[in-house]
Amino acid sequence: MGIEALVPRPGTSKAAPGHKIYPYLLRGVSITTPNHVWASDITYIPMAQGFLYLVAIIDWASRAVLAWRLSNTMDTGFCIEALDEALARHGTPKIFNTDQGAQFTSSAFTGRLEAAGIAISMDGRGRFMDNIFIERLWRSIKYEEVHLKAYADGREARDGIRSWMNFYNHLRPHQAMNNQFPMAAWRAGMDQIEAAKTVDMPLRLDNANALPTYPQQTQKQQQEAA
Repeated sequence: MGIEALVPRPGTSKAAPGHKIYPYLLRGVSITTPNHVWASDITYIPMAQGFLYLVAIIDWASRAVLAWRLSNTMDTGFCIEALDEALARHGTPKIFNTDQGAQFTSSAFTGRLEAAGIAISMDGRGRFMDNIFIERLWRSIKYEEVHLKAYADGREARDGIRSWMNFYNHLRPHQAMNNQFPMAAWRAGMDQIEAAKTVDMPLRLDNANALPTYPQQTQKQQQEAA
């Protein structure tokens, strides 16, 4: 019925004075291939007592969750851990989009992105729709997993979230992608990209094994010489 309790909620997108804010780069951009755009955000996870924070990194085109971390503080460290895992396991995106929260605008986080040659994009102030796909991820995990349980501790929360993330990535068909599973869609898209690179790659042979450019002409010249 859309009814919910009016209770205080922990803020997860607090800006930090003095941190550099980057422009939003996704307006009007067609995003159809994996590793074109990644997005990240932080949400809170209610527990039986208190709450934890969850950060996730998704691939925009396939909706696959590439990495996530759970923390009991809003320290930047757990966001960097998730970023490092995503880069190590899934390559490098062209653009990385976040909100203007202090964790994502910190020099430690943006420095990682810049060192990897990734363009940094940030939502407009208060514009959650600029990062809509990860907002939908939060809605799904909370309605399908978190709100159905009252985790007793961090270990129980981590196990429950891990199980749901595996289900989401590998067993939950996504209507927006012709009912493909997100991680399967990511892998299929990457395979197509690699195949295209192979087709466009020029043939390189060393001199010892080089094939004649015009084999018929070479054969004719050899016959005339004989």
